[in-house]
Amino acid sequence: MNPKEIYPHIKAKGLPEETSLYEHLQQVSMVAEKIAPHFELDAQIAKYGAILHDIGKASTIFQKRLYEKDRSSTPFRHEIASCFFLSLFDENIHDALIEMVIAHHKSILYDARKKGILDLEERGGNTFDLHIKDWGKWSPDALEILSALGIKTKPISLKEAESNFDQVLNYCEEKVREQGYSPWRGLLMAADHFASALSEKTEDYLPLLFKTPNLQFFNRQHTLFPLSLKETTSDKPHTMVVACTGAGKTDFLFRRCQGRIFYTLPFQASINAMFKRVKQDLAKDNPKLDIRLLHSSSLINGKTKEEKIIQGHVGASVKILTPHQIASIAFGTNGYEAMLMDIKGCDVILDEIHTYTDITRAIVLKIVEVLNHLGCRIHIGTATMPSILYDRIISLLGKENVLEVQLEKEELSLFDRHIIHKQENWEEAQPIIANAIKEQKKILLVCNRVRSAQNQYDALKEIYPDIPMLLIHSRFKRNDRNHKEKQLIGLNDTGEPTGEFNTSNEACIVVSTQVVEVSLDISFDLMITEAAPLDALIQRFGRVNRKRSDATIGHYKPVYVLAPPDDKKKALPYDLDIIHRSYSALPNGEVLSENSLQEKIDQIFTSIDFMKVEQHAVFKETGKWNIDKLTHNPKAILLDLLEIDSVSCICEADEQAYREANYEERMQMEISARYYAVRELRQLDWGSHPFIVPDSAYSAEMGFEIEKAKADNYNPEYSFL
Repeated sequence: MNPKEIYPHIKAKGLPEETSLYEHLQQVSMVAEKIAPHFELDAQIAKYGAILHDIGKASTIFQKRLYEKDRSSTPFRHEIASCFFLSLFDENIHDALIEMVIAHHKSILYDARKKGILDLEERGGNTFDLHIKDWGKWSPDALEILSALGIKTKPISLKEAESNFDQVLNYCEEKVREQGYSPWRGLLMAADHFASALSEKTEDYLPLLFKTPNLQFFNRQHTLFPLSLKETTSDKPHTMVVACTGAGKTDFLFRRCQGRIFYTLPFQASINAMFKRVKQDLAKDNPKLDIRLLHSSSLINGKTKEEKIIQGHVGASVKILTPHQIASIAFGTNGYEAMLMDIKGCDVILDEIHTYTDITRAIVLKIVEVLNHLGCRIHIGTATMPSILYDRIISLLGKENVLEVQLEKEELSLFDRHIIHKQENWEEAQPIIANAIKEQKKILLVCNRVRSAQNQYDALKEIYPDIPMLLIHSRFKRNDRNHKEKQLIGLNDTGEPTGEFNTSNEACIVVSTQVVEVSLDISFDLMITEAAPLDALIQRFGRVNRKRSDATIGHYKPVYVLAPPDDKKKALPYDLDIIHRSYSALPNGEVLSENSLQEKIDQIFTSIDFMKVEQHAVFKETGKWNIDKLTHNPKAILLDLLEIDSVSCICEADEQAYREANYEERMQMEISARYYAVRELRQLDWGSHPFIVPDSAYSAEMGFEIEKAKADNYNPEYSFL
C-alpha cells in the first residue's frame, strides 16, 4: 500500500509539509536503522525506537492542536503518550527504547520550559491523566499504524498503559541521578532531525551517508608550498602544524586524515569559502561525495532544497563548521549527543584556531580534550599559537601521539612579505589611500567594529565616488552577505575571474571587519588596519601579498597599523592591554620577519585561565561527564563565557514574507545584531523570534545601522501587520 494511503488524516506535521504520522515514522526508522551500525548500536532496536518515538502524535489532543492551532496552557507531550505502547516490545530492550523516546525533544528534568516528564510530575502529578485522554478513540488508530510498520500489536488497556507510564517514570527518576550521555538519545535525535528535514526524499539520501572521502587530490606537490613536500605518513594519530599562511597547511592536514572529516574554521566567510574550495577540489575523485556546510547563515549555491536542508545533520563525508559548534558537546547544549555520536572516531581538523582571549584559548583546550576522549584523530593547523597553549595541547594528547611539523628558519624567511608602518589615526592614513588609488592598487581597510567600518566606508564613498568600493561585515542580511563575499573573492560559480575587487586590475577599496581574517583566498596590494591582538593582525596581514611565485619572493607590500585607543570600551571586542602590547611588538618601517613571530606571540600571551571553562563544561578534565542522564543544558553557557549576546533581526518590510517563508528562506532575511541595540524594538513571535528593525535602519550597501534602530522610525504603512 502507498504510505500516503495509510491513515493519511493522522499527521506528524502540519502545514506546509503535512507529513502523515505513518510516513514520518517509516522515514525515521529507515534512518535509524542505517546510522545505528556507525554509532555501534543495534540496528533492530534503533528501528523499533524510531517507530515508537512519535506514535503518541496519534492522540486526539495532538491532532486537534495541529489542525486547529490549539495552544492551550495544558501541557501535552507526544513523547510521553508514545510510551503508553512500550509493552508491545520485548522488555529486554525497554531501557534503550525509553532513552530514545522520552527525551528526544526535552530534558526529562529542568527543561527550559519545564515540560520534561519529571518537570510535569513536579508541577502537578497528574501527567498520565492529561495524556491518556480519549485513549479509546485514538489508541486503535495508533495500533493500526504500528501494525502497518511491522510491529506485532494487541489492544492495550488503560491499566497497561498506566503501567507502561509508571515504568518510564521510574526509569527516568533513576537515570536523572546518573551522570553521562545517552548514545540511544543521540541516535534518535540524529535520525529524527535528518528524516524531518528530508521527508519523502529521505530514502534517496541514505546511500550517501558515512562514506570515507578519497583525498588523493591533496597529494599535489609544489616547491612554493613547503608543507606539500613533507611526509605525512606516521603511526601517530594526531597532528600539530605551525606554519605561515600560504605554506600548504590545509592540504597537509587533509592528507593526514583517514576517515570522515569535520573541518573547522572560525568565521562564516571563511567556512563558506572553504566549502566551495573543498567541493571543487574533491569533485573529480568523489563525484557523489556528501560534503556539507554547517552554519546558521550559510548559503549553498547550486544545491537542491534537500541538500541545503540536511547541512547540519548526521553522516556527512566532510562537514565544514566552526569550533563553537563542536564545543556544544563539551557544554552539553541541546542535541549534543547527536553531534557527539556523529563525530566520534572521526578526523577533526582545527584549522587557524583563534585564541584572542583567555576564554577562547581555554575553549580550544576543552574541545581537544573531549575530542580525544571520543577517539577522534585531531589535526591542528595554525599560523600563530602561544607556546603555553601549544604545550598544553601536546600534554593533553601525549607527545608520543602527535606528529609535530614546523617550517625551518630558511623556509620561514621565504614568507616574509610585509613592511609594517605605524600610523596615528585614520586621518593620517588618507594620503596613503589617495596615492594607492593613483597607482591603481587594491586597498583593504580592516576595522574592529561594524560602526567604525560603516563610518570609514561612508567617508571614502564621498571622497572617491567613482572608485569601486565594497563594505562587508557581520550585520547584513544573510543573503546580502553571501553576495558580498562572492563580489569580494571576484570569481564566478565556475571559478573564473569576474574582475571585481580581489581579481580587479584597477584601483578598488574594500572596507571590512574581522570577517576577512581567515582562509579567504584574497590578495590585496596594501592594508590599513586598526590595532588588534597580534595573532589577529597576522591573520589580517595574510590577505595582502598572498599570491606567491618565484618572482614575488623577496618583494614586500605595505601594511599600515593604526595606534590603539586608550579607552577600554573603544578597544572592544579586544583587551586593551593585549592590543597595546601587540602594537608595541610590531616593527615600524621594517619587514615583519616570520622567524620573529613566535617570540612576539609568547611575550604577549603568557597565561591561560582554564578554570572558568572547566567550571561550566559537562566533560571534565578527569574524563568524567558531569551532566544528568537524558538532560541537556537549557542555556548556551558558551555564549555567556564569550559574552556573545547576538540575536536575529529582520526588516519591517520583510515581516509578511518571513511569516510565509520556509526555514531556509527565513534565514536569508535575518540580520545578526547585539541584543542591547534592539531590545526596545518589537519582536516577532515566529521563526527564530527576530526583532523588527525599521527599514530606514538597513540597506544592502551599508547593512544594519544600529543608531537608526528606533521605534520612532517604523513605517506606519506596515502597522496593519
